[in-house]
Amino acid sequence: MSLARDDVYEVLSNRRRRFVIHYLQRNGPRAALGTLAEHVAAWENGIDVAAVGSDARKNVYTSLQQFHLPKMEKLDLVVFDQRDAEVELTEAAADVDLYLEVVQGHDVPWSLYYLGVGGLAGGVMFGHALDLPPLAGLSDVDLAVFTVIAIATMALVHTYYTRGMRLGTDGPPPEVER
Repeated sequence: MSLARDDVYEVLSNRRRRFVIHYLQRNGPRAALGTLAEHVAAWENGIDVAAVGSDARKNVYTSLQQFHLPKMEKLDLVVFDQRDAEVELTEAAADVDLYLEVVQGHDVPWSLYYLGVGGLAGGVMFGHALDLPPLAGLSDVDLAVFTVIAIATMALVHTYYTRGMRLGTDGPPPEVER
């Protein structure tokens, strides 16, 4: 089943559902609802799992059981066995990170950085075509090498900075203070 973009955004619009996906991607595709509720409550309250009180755990457990997990199951992101109180991530959930680009504060989206690198490479090629002094002596191979290095460098920087911004990575979910 292919997920519709609006459905994915609807699921990801809720922090508890993002936390569920993060936990299951990080800790294995199957978990007991109680364990899942404890971790979600801990992340929501910025505390250690051992410090989660019964009220916080029950609140999260109930909302996951009655609302969030059925909604996620309807979209085929999880299989929720209410009788055994177990949740399992489906194959379809692997693609939800494609819809997340976390841009915090005054940061610039990565797409604009790539646009800048493309503009720089285009400017260098245009300057070379016009025989501008610093660029006139470059060969076509030099231009190709410059372009490849610029794109590869941007991709490496992007990978480095976003490695901890994906659901399912080590530690708490990306939006929880570390």
